[in-house]
Amino acid sequence: MSAQVDRFVHERLPTRSVWPEMLYPAHSPAGDAPLNLVHELLDKALHLPWCDRPLFREPGLTLSYRQVHAMVNQRAHALVSLGLLPGNRVLLRGTNSVGFALAWLAVVKAGMIAVATMPLLRAKELGDIMLKAQPQWALCDVRLMDEMSLAQQQSSLKVMPFGDPDAPHGLEVLSAAQDTQFTPCPTVGDDIALLAFTSGTTGTPKAACHSHLDVWSACQAWPLHGLCAEPDDVVVGTPPLAFTFGLGGLLLFPMVAGASVYYPQGPLNPEAMVLAMQDAGCTICYTAPTLYRQMAPVIAKHPVTSLRISVSAGEALPQATRRLWKDITGIEMMDGIGATEMFHIFISSNAKTPAGSLGQVVTGYEACVMNDHGDVLPHGSVGRLAVRGPTGCKYLDDHRQSTYVQHGWNFPGDAVSQDAQGFFYYQSRADDMIISAGYNIGGPEVEDALLTHPAVAECGVVGKPDAERGMIVQAFCVLREGHVPDVLLVKNLQDHVKSTLAPYKYPREIVFLDQLPRTPTGKLQRFRLRTSS
Repeated sequence: MSAQVDRFVHERLPTRSVWPEMLYPAHSPAGDAPLNLVHELLDKALHLPWCDRPLFREPGLTLSYRQVHAMVNQRAHALVSLGLLPGNRVLLRGTNSVGFALAWLAVVKAGMIAVATMPLLRAKELGDIMLKAQPQWALCDVRLMDEMSLAQQQSSLKVMPFGDPDAPHGLEVLSAAQDTQFTPCPTVGDDIALLAFTSGTTGTPKAACHSHLDVWSACQAWPLHGLCAEPDDVVVGTPPLAFTFGLGGLLLFPMVAGASVYYPQGPLNPEAMVLAMQDAGCTICYTAPTLYRQMAPVIAKHPVTSLRISVSAGEALPQATRRLWKDITGIEMMDGIGATEMFHIFISSNAKTPAGSLGQVVTGYEACVMNDHGDVLPHGSVGRLAVRGPTGCKYLDDHRQSTYVQHGWNFPGDAVSQDAQGFFYYQSRADDMIISAGYNIGGPEVEDALLTHPAVAECGVVGKPDAERGMIVQAFCVLREGHVPDVLLVKNLQDHVKSTLAPYKYPREIVFLDQLPRTPTGKLQRFRLRTSS
């Protein structure tokens, strides 16, 4: 029986009839059987050989599995003392840090639902997430309180800071007096562990719901059959813990292997990233192709001799970047394709992957290429990527469920082909998602931001191919009368978007038009904008 007494999320899940077919491992527990993700990954580690080895590290701090266990328990007690109940949503806002990792684990161990948010989000974006998830509390890094405070003004959300051990009303002080033993909430497999928000093509927030069983099953898939990490591994990377790519790679998956994670602090430009990798003795790196390409000339001068695995995901990996990295480091990059709705990587390259291929489907998943009618296409044909496995799309109260899931399959929105040996080849995005330097950006949300500027009458936003970032955001604007299309206006519009949305979403190119291309019914023809760029 579910332990989550707050049924808000359960009552807003899609009906089972529109779920994807879930292919859980044969040895996995049933959905109604007891399963707490953090108990499985952390509590059980106390009985494994690596219990006293490092788990989390950042400059000036190292915590073993045993120490992390005690601190997570204290934070779980602290959350309960606030009156939080199993099933309540807790919003988390912070950069990649030990403090964020401890808070996330405590939320899930106590049976609440983690709602992690990207650190660059502005108050408006946080407000949209709060409206959708209806969290009872927020835990926010003290360095990111400004936008959180602005968002809080529009709600009754209670906010507790973390990251300052001396803050009198902070999470650390409240936790310090708590017991280091905590009985994990008796959640069952189908209880929800997290809501992962993604900006899709409509620009409105979508929340992918992942259960304890979903995430536990993901931990038994690619980490064991693709990554194959070891207890001696030290993981360093850039994807935010609020992004499922980062949550898996930089928090959960290292725990599967008994490995450790190093969280560098401060801005991670290519030079700082390479230095952090050297300082940590990094053996596994996670980042997007854009940063790998930027790091290549730096690591050529300052080799990271400990590095053995380089994982790339978040955007398409150009062959030129793969070759450059291999030439400089001698390491064949491991490319992965995943989705927030699928939690993590479901197709991955390996040593036998041909040049230009994404790789093969990960053990535990099935994938094929389908047409718009749900028919499997012959090898070599380009069509829609269809996937099913132990994870799958379950949107929170969203009609777009029937778009992502059809005939029991998940359709992540990629156009691909597959050869006779089962290797997949990426062609393009099948929707209007812009993937720039590993970030997913919905064109319509950038359009919404531009349209709030008094100079803009109409606009359309698309992704433009870019050698450095994969894609960039390109905006086409029709101006209101009295405004001059010049360089100053371009900067003003870019700054306006940066002040409204996360800065990485701003349009790096703006083109001014007299009118936008539209169909006779008035629908914007984005394909014509793309071909004109």
